[in-house]
Amino acid sequence: MIYWQIFVAFFIPGIVGYGGGPASIPLVENEVVGRFGWMSVNEFSEMLAMANALPGPIATKMAGFIGYEQAGILGAAIGVSATVAPSLFLMIVLLNLLNKFKGSPRVKTMTSLIRPTIGILLGVIAYQFFQTSYSSAGIIHTILLIGLSFVLLEKVKVHPAFVIAGSLAYGALFLGR
Repeated sequence: MIYWQIFVAFFIPGIVGYGGGPASIPLVENEVVGRFGWMSVNEFSEMLAMANALPGPIATKMAGFIGYEQAGILGAAIGVSATVAPSLFLMIVLLNLLNKFKGSPRVKTMTSLIRPTIGILLGVIAYQFFQTSYSSAGIIHTILLIGLSFVLLEKVKVHPAFVIAGSLAYGALFLGR
């Protein structure tokens, strides 16, 4: 019975909580505190603070933690699965639908209009990253990291994970404040 309750407690916010983790926090709190009584409001807020301090999506961290607290490893797996199931299902359905109609002129027009939008959004993000790097690390470190990353990624063909790890190490050694 507890496994079904864990599933329901995280599946419902996954369906109703449009917008991802932050939008589903009050819904999860309603299920966990109000409906099932697994935590007090204070315990939930402490768990939320801890989950926010860790990297990754907040909803899956909450589901894993609460599921583990209630039913061990299987409970954590059920909580995380229930959290991602609605998005996974919708992605599969929408991709199949898109694949079915990929030859349609309307779908081709839609995808041709989406590509520039995504390019612009990526450009805005890159610019914001540059601004943040410039204001916190300075122009010399920023240009050095951009140039070195470009050479490693495009010329030497180093995996992006290693470039990111190297940049983090560089920041920790030379920019740690």
